[in-house]
Amino acid sequence: MKPNLTAGLVEHLRGQISTGLIAPGDKLPSENALIAEHAVSRTVVREALTRLQAEGLVHTRRGAGSFALTPPPPETGAQARVPRTLAERRQLLEFRMGLESEAAAAAAITASAGTLSALDDALEAFRKAGTNASRSMSCDFDFHAAVAAGSGNPYFLDAVRHLGPAMIAMPLQRLKSRDSIPDSRLEQVATEHLGIRHAIASGNAMAAAAAMRVHLANSLHRLEVEAGVATPTP
Repeated sequence: MKPNLTAGLVEHLRGQISTGLIAPGDKLPSENALIAEHAVSRTVVREALTRLQAEGLVHTRRGAGSFALTPPPPETGAQARVPRTLAERRQLLEFRMGLESEAAAAAAITASAGTLSALDDALEAFRKAGTNASRSMSCDFDFHAAVAAGSGNPYFLDAVRHLGPAMIAMPLQRLKSRDSIPDSRLEQVATEHLGIRHAIASGNAMAAAAAMRVHLANSLHRLEVEAGVATPTP
């Protein structure tokens, strides 16, 4: 194996993912396609994919192929930790359960018209995004940021913004279905978001916190099902 060939393929694919030519959730070209396009061996392709997985740019599912993840933000002094492994994503969701449940409770206490309008806008945008993984992830994040903003506590909003869209356990594969048939996973998320919105609108802080906690616990379960370490809920 020639290291320079591997590095060249890594740089090429990294550039396509970072610039959005391969969008988050998109499937990368197959091993055979990469071999033919770049005139490299299968060993080079697999080593390149392994390096991109280590960088958190690619997720490979056995039997399905490799999919682009959300690129980490540019290096800054206050860069958020980007979860790369299943264990780190579990830890992030556990952290979010505490943080965002309290934010939802605080938002319910104020329950302002502005907060409800922002939540409704994010809900509508999420539904319109459909199975486009990049757009749905962005709208998902916007909903959670709106909850944090609605808390009236700037520290909640700062924490969510610092985590950024990478905190969302987005679908790694855009499911191919007709527009008239909603993707079941995205429909579950939309329903849970709507439940959070209604709980906040009710002014019931305990109900809002519980709705957020249930949503994030379900997100963790969906993540584990996707990773093959949990069974789907009947």
